[in-house]
Amino acid sequence: MQVTGMLHGARLLQFVGFPTPEILGPDASEEQIRAMLKKHGMIFIKPVFKGGVGKKGKAGLIGRATDLTTALKEKERLYFVEHHVANTVSKANGVTFEAGVPAEYEVYFSITDSTHFRAPTMTLTHHGGVDIEELDKSQVVQIPFDPLTGLKAFVVANALSTLGAPKQIISPLVQHLPKLWELYHGFGMTTLELNPIRMREDSKGRLTPVACDFKCGFDRDDPRWQRLDLPAHLFAVDYSDFEQEINQLRTYQGQSDVYVINAKGSILAPTFGGGANSLVTQMLGDDAIISSDFGGNPPYEKMKEVARICFKHWIEQSNVLFIIGGKSNNTDIFETFRAMADALREHFSQHGPTPLYVVVGRGGPNLVRGMGALRDTLDSLGLPYTFFGFDSDMSEVVLYAKQVDQWMKAGGREQIAAKLGIAVKQAA
Repeated sequence: MQVTGMLHGARLLQFVGFPTPEILGPDASEEQIRAMLKKHGMIFIKPVFKGGVGKKGKAGLIGRATDLTTALKEKERLYFVEHHVANTVSKANGVTFEAGVPAEYEVYFSITDSTHFRAPTMTLTHHGGVDIEELDKSQVVQIPFDPLTGLKAFVVANALSTLGAPKQIISPLVQHLPKLWELYHGFGMTTLELNPIRMREDSKGRLTPVACDFKCGFDRDDPRWQRLDLPAHLFAVDYSDFEQEINQLRTYQGQSDVYVINAKGSILAPTFGGGANSLVTQMLGDDAIISSDFGGNPPYEKMKEVARICFKHWIEQSNVLFIIGGKSNNTDIFETFRAMADALREHFSQHGPTPLYVVVGRGGPNLVRGMGALRDTLDSLGLPYTFFGFDSDMSEVVLYAKQVDQWMKAGGREQIAAKLGIAVKQAA
């Protein structure tokens, strides 16, 4: 459940008074575009995608114009453009027109829930405008901080001093970046990223940070995001038969948000919680079949139906069934695990067994009882499994699931098939 781009990002940043460039949406008239060009000299034209879609700049999907004719040509080129990232294809539906912000310095900033530090963590560098993973570690700082006190100005100041950032950018960043904690914490976000923040100079030479791109993810288990009144279509990715079938359940209690990452993947990962979804999707990469958030305390019937649909579409090709989530506050683990176990048993009864390794990482109410119910089912089906509790580092659990997948590809699938007494069904 993600929002990217400045069309909605600029409105969210207004809640905390963080500066943004002038933005026009897909319905901007020629007169409005011409007036923006006259005022700013240059504008950027960017496609609008559903959900979180990155790497647009590297794919040549950002247009630049200094005159109306070029701006309209770029609008025509990008309005319904398709963006390919690995095995994922996203189709735009509209563009934004964003005023150019001349600047000498660009900054990368993010806040995320870190399972490594077990605290909200700020990532900061004054070498912004690039993929953060491309920078040398000495150019980036990651600072965990106390959620009770929030992101204080001195945390930002110390981080910039550690980086050896230019003195002229330190003071304006110290004034403005702590505001972003209010947005992150106040509306149930699991990640918030601005890249780049451009340091705009005014007529007196003073610098102001201006957010020129925006990305955030929400925890659907946290109801505070609903106060933003974001349009529902932002989180609806209904292209494949599987996505349409699952997302029809969205009207009931609990989440049912999914989209297909790689239809030829080998790890089926029903995920609970927005933060877990972001981490799991990123770390599994092309091995993941779907990205999902099934949190929000779904009742037994809803969870069983969700699991049934997932198994119907993907279980035959999966090496690993990876049930993963953080430590829940309100989701009944027994109900969700019992529902998934019953759906798996019924699938095997109707369609026959398939070689599968089950990895589980979860915490929350009725955890032990839920794991017991799932264990009993897996034992009766003859499937191997590994369970991790709430005290396990989620990133390590994800890495374990990837290692199991590699073992399955290297002969483990045949071993499990032999144990089940069935012919080997090769994963896609």
